[in-house]
Amino acid sequence: MGERKTREGVVVSDAMQKTRVVRIERVYRHPQYQRVIRMSKKLKAHDEENASHVGDRVLIEETRPISKEKRWRVREVLNRAVRT
Repeated sequence: MGERKTREGVVVSDAMQKTRVVRIERVYRHPQYQRVIRMSKKLKAHDEENASHVGDRVLIEETRPISKEKRWRVREVLNRAVRT
């Protein structure tokens, strides 16, 4: 069996219960123009304990479909955002 895909991203929304919206950023060089391009994608991830909040850097892993759009699960919180 293969290893589950993991991605690192930043939580951009924690408004839903047990669900976090995580922005994954990808940086690559354009093949023809050699310009550095930043692409981002927002994924919904399941967070059972509501442990992460907006601004936190999290590690998410691929899982079975949990709902219509949720296919990822928060594995761990890497860095906590500064709260005021």
